[in-house]
Amino acid sequence: MTYEETERKGKNYLVTAGTDEAGRGPLAGPVVAAAVILTQSHFEILLSLGLRDSKKLSPKKREIIFEKMCSIGVPWRAQAASPRVIDKINILNASLWCMKRSVERLPLRPQLVMVDGNRSIPGLAIPQRTIIGGDDTVPAIAAASVAAKVLRDRVMTVLDRIYPEYQFSKHKGYPTALHKSLIAEFGASCIHRMTFKMD
Repeated sequence: MTYEETERKGKNYLVTAGTDEAGRGPLAGPVVAAAVILTQSHFEILLSLGLRDSKKLSPKKREIIFEKMCSIGVPWRAQAASPRVIDKINILNASLWCMKRSVERLPLRPQLVMVDGNRSIPGLAIPQRTIIGGDDTVPAIAAASVAAKVLRDRVMTVLDRIYPEYQFSKHKGYPTALHKSLIAEFGASCIHRMTFKMD
């Protein structure tokens, strides 16, 4: 993954943004998307810290990279959708809505948005390019994946204190054996996604 490769993907565009989401698969909690604009200098600093797809980084490494993004002034925005919104419009639509809002709220208007995956963002009035596996090949998407994951994990840590019986800080709402056993014991909470299969 190089900045130059990203520039080729976004050729002829001066300002490009990357967007990605975290939390499509969990049984509880929000889905969170982020949008990020990286300059070459930003990318080089983050690459030196090991920037890549957030799923391939430890929680500690993700926090380090996200804190550096904030300290060096990387432009980013994020948006969450609650479990109730997910249940109402489904997880795909909720994820795409979060991406759209994240991009629209950026402090700079990008000329191109690179979207992780194969689905374009509906209603976004900015040219888009979908990139399968973009979170491990496009720096701005990788940075967005880190931001979204860190922010969602922080939310789940807070929810763990509100609903300690579900131990959200351990599994972050994902359908692990532990989480499923706790749902079986205590039932679903108000932050569980009722349209998801719980067992």
